[in-house]
Amino acid sequence: MVKRLKKDWPYLVLLLPGVVLTFIFSYMPIYGLVMAFQDYNPGLGFGRSPWIGFENFRFIFSQPQFVRSVYNTFYISIFKIIFGVSASVIFALMLNEIRNTIIKRIFQTIVYIPNFISWVIMAGILYGILASDGIVNNFLGFFGIGPIQFLSNSSVFPWTMVWTDVWKTFGFGTVVYLAAITSIDPGLYESAVIDGAGRFRQTISITLPMMGPIIMLMTVLALGTVLNAGFDQIYNLYSPAVYSTGDIIDTFVYRLGLQNGRFAIGTAVGMFKSVVSLVLISLSLLVAYKVADYKVF
Repeated sequence: MVKRLKKDWPYLVLLLPGVVLTFIFSYMPIYGLVMAFQDYNPGLGFGRSPWIGFENFRFIFSQPQFVRSVYNTFYISIFKIIFGVSASVIFALMLNEIRNTIIKRIFQTIVYIPNFISWVIMAGILYGILASDGIVNNFLGFFGIGPIQFLSNSSVFPWTMVWTDVWKTFGFGTVVYLAAITSIDPGLYESAVIDGAGRFRQTISITLPMMGPIIMLMTVLALGTVLNAGFDQIYNLYSPAVYSTGDIIDTFVYRLGLQNGRFAIGTAVGMFKSVVSLVLISLSLLVAYKVADYKVF
């Protein structure tokens, strides 16, 4: 043990800042969960605030706004996963058919760049693009459609969140699926050519089935984080006009706990989300192990 420590101490030193930051920002705040069971008063602190048990949880479960935010979270997240995975797979298959390496890399870079842009900046871009006199509505006007209020119409807003998230993030998924395609044995394609299979038949009979495990794995792992519908995105784009369909658990907690100063209620909602997320992540890892033979531990 001592010999190993002497050998590996430089790596342990490099690891130390990450451990310290994780302890400070991830483990120390756990003590604050006690607020979920108190009528918390900042002036009294954790030690002297009255203990009220599960009253905060009973309160949030009786609130229509909370139930609505849970539904909105699942609704937006599930469609983000469905269309996000589909867009990544389809674009990866399309890129795989491009034989010119330079053109292929150009397209791959173009779709990957939005993934590095923060939602604060992206929100400013989308406000301009999706405005009543923006590029999208001007284009739709040529077909006699619109203008559509993408960010202030409650029935359109959830789908705006889904498609803008897909546009921003599907480039990353494309890289993953392209890597899966390159690992396919070329001999399978050579055999298919001998049998007279064209490019479309090769894609249907070889590429997609061989990509099946990684597609299943990415989908299952994404289901584990279904309660994270994208706080950064929605907070920067929503408004009171779309609370009925755009308010998710995270934005509900932010408004209730921080903006309205109801820290105990906000903590109770956050704790509920954390417990459900833990269960979903555990189930997703179990399913990933059973279906795609993927395991973390």
